[in-house]
Amino acid sequence: MLNTLLKHRSIRKFKSQEIPEEKLREMLEAAMRASTCGNMQLYSLVVTRDKAVREQLLPCHFGQQMVVEAPCVVTVCADVHRFSMWCKQRDAEPAYDNFAWFLTATIDAMLAAQNLVVAAEAQGLGICYLGTTIYTAGDIVNVLKLPKGVIPVTTIVVGYPDEKPELTDRLPMEGIVHFERYNDYTEAEIDELWAEREESELTKRLLKENGLPNLARIFTDRRYVKADNLAVTKSYLALLAKQGFMNQ
Repeated sequence: MLNTLLKHRSIRKFKSQEIPEEKLREMLEAAMRASTCGNMQLYSLVVTRDKAVREQLLPCHFGQQMVVEAPCVVTVCADVHRFSMWCKQRDAEPAYDNFAWFLTATIDAMLAAQNLVVAAEAQGLGICYLGTTIYTAGDIVNVLKLPKGVIPVTTIVVGYPDEKPELTDRLPMEGIVHFERYNDYTEAEIDELWAEREESELTKRLLKENGLPNLARIFTDRRYVKADNLAVTKSYLALLAKQGFMNQ
């Protein structure tokens, strides 16, 4: 299992080969064994294998072809709907329609998602998380018919890899791990943490293609720009209210 974790890579090209039912079930069972607040399991996993539905999801993920090429798309949702229904049917008044419980449900959902991912990779499957989920969460709600109290937080594409990309780089451990207390960074330490990545051939190519002076500007000026960040924030907050997570 440790080897599986250390060799993780995102897969974006998949074979059309279907995932055997037994393997899929084992992945889902592993997801359901993840840690969860109060054993409430405040998440739902919408497993989409029907190609017609995946084609409806395709524009929600900006046309990334792996959504229709891979045999399985799992939309991971924060879900207080099911637990609230159970409470009401037993004359207990739920109070989970607020932002605090959106956060709790999101943590539950992401723990389940990562269990699913590790189980998939341990069985020779490949995965890719799709960050596009929060950009178009409202459209995904409509496609998957998610009721009030349910909201998508991420999506995982799963299938048999049709590529074997190199492992992506990571910052050194000393840049991520803090012992005892948070140890803030000096400017020199920040420079050292990113030095290898900034000097890589990939970075040099990206800078040339984009006509920018440094890697940080690739992120701020091209990939995750302020206008998009604010637009996504506004639309997702509005969807949180619509789906019943913003009562005060």
